[in-house]
Parts: sequence; structure tokens; C-alpha cells
Amino acid sequence: MEIKHFRLIKTIADEGSIANSAEKLFLTQSALSHQLRELEERVGFKVFLRTRNNWELTEEGQALYKLANKILDSIEKGFKNIEEIRKGSAGLIKVSTECYSFYQGLSSFIQKMGLLYPEITVDLILEATHHPISKLLSQDIDIAIVTRQPNHEKLVNFEIYEDEIYAIMHKEHLLAKKHFLDTQDFQDLHLIIHSFPLETVSVYEQFLKPNQVTPSKISAIPLTEVALEMVSANMGVTCMPLWALKAFKLPQELSFKRIGQHGLKRKHFLVARESDQHKKYINDFIINFLETFSEVKLDH
Repeated sequence: MEIKHFRLIKTIADEGSIANSAEKLFLTQSALSHQLRELEERVGFKVFLRTRNNWELTEEGQALYKLANKILDSIEKGFKNIEEIRKGSAGLIKVSTECYSFYQGLSSFIQKMGLLYPEITVDLILEATHHPISKLLSQDIDIAIVTRQPNHEKLVNFEIYEDEIYAIMHKEHLLAKKHFLDTQDFQDLHLIIHSFPLETVSVYEQFLKPNQVTPSKISAIPLTEVALEMVSANMGVTCMPLWALKAFKLPQELSFKRIGQHGLKRKHFLVARESDQHKKYINDFIINFLETFSEVKLDH
């Protein structure tokens, strides 16, 4: 039996006439009679004893009527519970990262979230870039994407993926023949970064700073395509992961070098407030974010 059959039995029994029942079920009387006849043929017994103005349940019909009430009541309660759950799925989520380059790929994810969860609004807070953790603690944003795992009792973090930073230079650059670059190779370089401060630049913070090396010239070029044009003109060296270049047509003059003998790898973390973990819309965002971005493979 289908749900429509239980609804049919309950409505006819409650209304007492086929005319009123047809109106309640938004059916013609002919269609309702056809459904009832189909039902009785399927179950193999009469559900109603019919007279011109009186529809009475048979003994078997009374058992079906009780069952119909239980099933339809259970379905109604179930949908009310789902509605209450869905109320917790609505909300505004403010997201920021520690570097502008991390915003690549977020727009397509936000579009996906809009389709799956229309009640959730996701905003990118660009002014919180470079210091997302402090903005997270001050509740100016709700989600931070960083490469250093924070150690704070009010925060929870989830490892997303690991990538590798490469040095990108012209094939005729003096360092292009090396298999990899060491710290001293950066001493006399013109290093092109995305933006200041240097503490947000992975190659500086993780590779150069610990070895007390600072390039002789550093330029901040916020547009990746412009930075690549400068590199292809042999005007400097930039450092970034390969995934950040997928949207660009790369000049053939470029050469990619590992940084350090074993490569410069970094992990990415999604960070949220521990107090927000009970919010369903926050958890929906985190689960989908981890599912989407954990598929990013380590660049080789």
C-alpha cells in the first residue's frame, strides 16, 4: 500500500461521503472511486460498505483506518521534526583567510553551498585577511582558513590538505639550472609576493625567516597574472603552490623549482569557534568544506 491509500481511507472515514472526500483530496469523485476500487482489488477485501449517503468501514477497513491514523500521524510528526532541524540550518557565515591567494576556489564552493543550503549565506570578509584568527576570536568572522594550527582553548581546527610551494622563475634565470633552491639562493633575489606583511608569506615565514635570510628586494603584486608576467620577463621570482596557477595560461618561459631539498610543504586548517559547534549551519558548512577541499592532492 502507498501513503495515498492510507490518506484516502482516513479522509473518506472522517468525512463520511465521497463528495466531501474528493474535495479534501483535490480529486474528482470519479478519480477517488477509481483509487478506492484499485485499493480494494490490491488488498483483496472491502474497505467500505457503501450506500447512497453513508460510507461505513468494514471490520478490515477499521483496522486499516487505525493503521492509517498511526502512519499519517507519524509522518506529520517526522516532518515537524525535520522543519525544526532545518530552522537550525539557516544563518550567515563570515569567512576569511590569512592570504588573498587562498580565496581562489572559494567562489565555486560558495555557489555549491547556495544550491545545497539556500538558507545559509556565506560572505567573504576581505578586510580580515592576514589576521583571521584575531578576527575569529573577536567574532568579526566565523571561519578562518590558515596554514598554522592555532593553539587556543576557544577554537577548534580541522586539517584540510597539504600542498607544496614552488619557486617560479624564467628559464634563463641564474638559478634555473639548480635542482632546488636553498635559503642562500634567496639572498640576492627580487622576490615577488602577493601582499605584505611578510609573516603571511609562507616561503618567508617557514623557510627564510628561520634561517635569518631576507631577499634584497621584495615587491608586493596582488594580481597573480601580473606577477607571472613579471616572472616571464625575468624581472623576479615568485613562490606559490601549483593549484593556485590552474586558472592561468602559463608562459612556456617559466621554470618551477622545489624550495629546499625536500620541498616546502604546508598544511591548511579550517578554524572555527568551539562555542559554535552546536550550530547546525556551521557544521553543515564545515562538513561540506572538508569534503570539497580535502580532495585537493599534494602537488608534485
